[in-house]
Formats: sequence, structure tokens, C-alpha cells
Amino acid sequence: MFAWQGRKVLVTGAGGFIASHLVERLVGEGAQVRAFVRYNSRNEIGLLRQLSPEVLKQLDVISGDLRDMEAIRAAAQNMDTIFHLGALIAIPYSYQHPREVIETNIMGTLNVLTAARDLGVRRVVHTSTSEVYGTACYTPIDEAHPLQGQSPYSASKIGADKIAESFYRSFNLPVVTLRPFNTYGPRQSARAVIPTIISQTLTRNEVHLGSLDTWRDFTFVTDTAEGFICVAAADNILGQEINLGNNAAISIGELAEKIFALIGRKPKIVTETQRLRPEKSEVMKLHASNQKARELIGWSPQVSLDKGLGLTIEWIRNHLELFKPDQYTV
Repeated sequence: MFAWQGRKVLVTGAGGFIASHLVERLVGEGAQVRAFVRYNSRNEIGLLRQLSPEVLKQLDVISGDLRDMEAIRAAAQNMDTIFHLGALIAIPYSYQHPREVIETNIMGTLNVLTAARDLGVRRVVHTSTSEVYGTACYTPIDEAHPLQGQSPYSASKIGADKIAESFYRSFNLPVVTLRPFNTYGPRQSARAVIPTIISQTLTRNEVHLGSLDTWRDFTFVTDTAEGFICVAAADNILGQEINLGNNAAISIGELAEKIFALIGRKPKIVTETQRLRPEKSEVMKLHASNQKARELIGWSPQVSLDKGLGLTIEWIRNHLELFKPDQYTV
């Protein structure tokens, strides 16, 4: 049994949605967690602020920028494990500022991998995304599926994934690439579709969305965090890519109807032009094969979509002040 007690762990992008849950889980396992967050003059630590005071006081929070090699090297000193989740992740933002997204996601990953190589880190878990697959050529999507850069964001993550692969092949860096499909749950912002639907349904008579005909494979955030824990501990997986998904897909239109039924309201759906991706950039279907995760790291999702949506609805209902349902969040 792999023991986290006392292990020194660095989590980049620690103020983000998935990372905040992973940090919480690692602290619960007894790890000594260093949380790397992007510097800002307000001393804002992102979603880490929503953790309990008991968890927060156990964190070593460091601010910096992934593009700063010296900052990353300082953060990685004496670390046993690095979970690299830091990235600019919003696809619409990548249309507006492709250079910033590419520099952060590719050069930031290069800095993390270089520091880990030079400092002798035991394991690096590099975070990819299902967006690297683009629209499915076949389903369920396994790790051998072609990679397709259908947005500047997905292209930046393909580049980062390939750099991670190159560091394993060139320098024998102990890195594994984890590829989550669409993760959802408490703390997620309205940048994502599930909080968008829920927050609008709770407060409005209309729900404004983009395409209803795209399909996504959703995983509850605690299951995704468990996948990170499993992949950091498993043997005989170095240099590999591993999907995390439910092996089930649902259209956004059907997802909205499911959420309406769980909440008990039936708002009108309005398709809003600004929420639509460019036609050739839209990813029409993501449906994961999780066979490799089941076989290699013993991971399988434990939270059903209905249960996870219920937990997310309850959380958003209790935190509506964090959402702006009348505003499109890029």
C-alpha cells in the first residue's frame, strides 16, 4: 500500500478546480503539500480559499508564474512528487489570446519537466485533457486515438503532452500523462457547462447555451482526484498516457434536460451565438475508454452522473453568490 504520509508534494495550478480537490485529498492522506498558484497583487489563492482552515494551515502556498523557470525550480526543491495541473484552460480564451495560452501551457510544462529532471523527482503526473483528441474518429476513445488540435488550447496541450513524452524517452524522466475527460462538481466555475446550466436554471426562466448537439463524457471531481492519486503511486506505467472518464457520453441538450428534472424547473433553452465555437473548432463527441485506467492503476469512477449532479446542484444552490448567471464567462 502506497503511503503519502510525510511525502513532499508539489501541486501546480493549485488554485484551480481539480487541483483544489486534489490538494484537499493529499492533505487528508498526510502529504506535505506545496501549492503553487499564479501570482497576483491581491494575494488571491483561487479555489484554495474554499478549503477548511484546518487544511489551509497545512499548506505551503507559493506564488509565481509557470513561465518563470527560477520560480518553478525553487518550488520543486526537495519534492517527492509533482502533480502538474497548472495551465490556462478556457477554450474561448485561447481564441482571444493564443500566444499566452501556448506560452503558459507549453513553456510552463517544459519548466516543470526540466526542474523535475534536474532535481531527481520520483514521479511527475502531467495533466492532459480529452480536448487533445478533437472530434472522435471512433468511440469509445482510447489512448491510441489520433490527436487533433481543434483549438489553440488543445494544440498547446498536445505540445505539452509530447514534450512530456520526449522527456521520458530522452532523459528517462519518471512522468505519466493523465488525460481527464470533462470533470465537474463543487467549486467549478460557470466557465464550464454544468455550472452554467445549474446556476441559470436556479435563477432564470431562460438558460443560454452554445451547441446542444455536442456529446461529453463527465467524471465527478472526487473520482478525478482519485485518479491522480492512483497514477502517482502505480508501478510500471511510466511514459504512458491514461484516460480518466466514465465510458459514457451524453449530449449537452440531454444533460440540460436531466438537470432541469433534478432541480424541478423547466426554463427555456436559448442558443447564444457568442457561446458557439467556430465550426471547424467544435469538438462534437468525446466518449472515453477507461479500460487502461482500470487495468493499470485500478481506477474506475464511483459517482454516477445523477448523484454527482445532485451534489453539484446542492453546492451551487448554497454558493449562488459566486455566480453571475446573466453574464457569459469565458
